[in-house]
Amino acid sequence: MVNWQHIPILAQTIKELLITDKEGLYIDGTLGLGGHTKILLSALGPKGRIFGFDKDANAIEMAKENVADSRLETLNLSYTECAKVLAEKNIKGVNGALFDLGLSSYQLDDASRGFSFNNQGPLDMRFDTKQTLTAKEIVNTWPADKIEEILVNYGEEKFASKIARAIVLAARENPIETTWQLAKIIENVCPRTSKTHPATRTFQALRIAVNDEFGAVKEAPKLLEKILLPKGRAAFLTFHSLEDRIIKQALKDLCQDKESWRLVNKKVIEPSWQEIKQNSRARSAKLRIIERLK
Repeated sequence: MVNWQHIPILAQTIKELLITDKEGLYIDGTLGLGGHTKILLSALGPKGRIFGFDKDANAIEMAKENVADSRLETLNLSYTECAKVLAEKNIKGVNGALFDLGLSSYQLDDASRGFSFNNQGPLDMRFDTKQTLTAKEIVNTWPADKIEEILVNYGEEKFASKIARAIVLAARENPIETTWQLAKIIENVCPRTSKTHPATRTFQALRIAVNDEFGAVKEAPKLLEKILLPKGRAAFLTFHSLEDRIIKQALKDLCQDKESWRLVNKKVIEPSWQEIKQNSRARSAKLRIIERLK
């Protein structure tokens, strides 16, 4: 039985705008626990299929159990591999692709993964547990200027220099092993002044650095010409202003070719206040959808 509950964000809107062929083939680029896939499958016919990609092997196992549908084929790979997979399977293209660029709720809530300071856990933060780089390695071995750089670029942290120096000084005394250790170090130099914990942006930046998330985000729009069939659509769900900026610009660039691409929603779609009230993690979500015309 799946131990975590996942509420897929903007799921009905994505279903209505992404599905153009009920018997078509679709990609879920970040399968997670299968929340979006389950809803997309509910709109597909018996011949409709979904390829679900995820770097997290644990997520794939839980998604299989949660979705329990033979029309789903799971792949323990990054969505950046989807064009390669289609080529290997001699598939010309797909009718739609969803790229949910957020963190799965179960990853946040699983203390052993080290994504959140709300729980005591090891400083890990890897989506793919087979990779070697962890948050622990960054905070204990990287120089202050490199740590400051990721805090600025990935966390937009205004106290980046102060936090980076504090991390390096603390690591010289004793290895930083856990989420609570790191959160305390940051809290000591940046006292809480609002509801938001002062370590929030640092944890976000470390997670993005560990998983090269922005590298993958930049790659996703480049895949569209290789994977989308004419009349096919791609939906991008972002949860970070920098990610949304990357996607917005990439889709705008594609749409310079007006005969080949068009934005399905010219204005970004955001969750309603009712959805945010039911699921606070939806508050920063932004949805952009593009269609291939020919």
